Amino acid sequence: NRVDVYHETTNAFAAITAAIESAEHHIHLEFYIVQPDHVGEQLVDLLAEKARQGVEVRLLCDAIGSFTFSRMLRRKLIDAGGRCSDFMGFNPLRRRFRVNLRNHRKIVVVDGRVGFTGGMNVGREYLGLDPRYGYWRDAQLRVEGPGVAQMQRVFIEDWDFASGEQVEGAAYFPELAQAGDTTIQIVDSGPDEVTNSARALVLSAIISAERRVWIASPYIVPDSGVLDALMIAGNSDVDVRLLLPHKPDRWLPRIASKYLWSDLMAAGVEIHEYTRGMMHSKMMIVDDDWGWVGTANLDSRSLALNFENICVLHSAAAVELLATDFERDLQHAERVDADRFAQRPWTHRAAENIARLGAPLL
Repeated sequence: NRVDVYHETTNAFAAITAAIESAEHHIHLEFYIVQPDHVGEQLVDLLAEKARQGVEVRLLCDAIGSFTFSRMLRRKLIDAGGRCSDFMGFNPLRRRFRVNLRNHRKIVVVDGRVGFTGGMNVGREYLGLDPRYGYWRDAQLRVEGPGVAQMQRVFIEDWDFASGEQVEGAAYFPELAQAGDTTIQIVDSGPDEVTNSARALVLSAIISAERRVWIASPYIVPDSGVLDALMIAGNSDVDVRLLLPHKPDRWLPRIASKYLWSDLMAAGVEIHEYTRGMMHSKMMIVDDDWGWVGTANLDSRSLALNFENICVLHSAAAVELLATDFERDLQHAERVDADRFAQRPWTHRAAENIARLGAPLL
């Protein structure tokens, strides 16, 4: 496969837009959040134009994450001939509404030949245009090659579940020749599994690490199993680094996360706070030839309750690109000092203890 790694969300969104503009047969999009702002409107306008040209357009949004996505924008797409569906929307007849089980996946597939995935949703904040967050750092991938068929499969299964429409035919799964040297694996996980694939992937990667485990995530509130694995790796002289935002978009997970910091740092784990803006990347690097970018955070919600997707990269060259991005992010981060952190006020400790009680649901 050919895999392009985007450091800037503006470049990633431009690449997605260019792929949509080039579509000839179908455009499939799946997002947790589509905001009803000028960025969301720009995307819907483009999708509506492609639908009027005869291109099949399917937009799948999470019913809770995209709750504010306006009926006007949905109607604009539908009137143009496109299709729009909610994942686990409130429908008493289907009895599938579950507030706690959300579709956190982000997938774009164009003509079955080009795919995108990563942490980006659709909205002005994800392009760094919201002054509340400032610069928005996210990791996003563009894929060409046989791996796109795996992304297409995940979308079509989700679309069938949400809309009831069965999307079939060779046009959705064209023959895909080798486009590069990167072997990838698309891992989809969710509460419908007996053993969560994302959690199993994270655990096995940490346990097998020999040299390094670098993780970027906006929310780091792991369960006891993942926490123990990180601490064992740190105590085993593996270079374990966690990168998270200094000012997150959600404060409760951050407060709960800080409950764990002392134990992690005592085990040799480095914790770095990104200060340039909002760190929203979901990325993991293990040793020199294994890494992933996807939608899963390092928390119980992503590793147990949400429907997620991860693109695993088995390639030294691709992993080196991720490592270079991670090191660039560290230049805009401050390492947490264990001694100084231990001197935080008792009120902070109390808040952390309380927030930790809700960690499985954050």
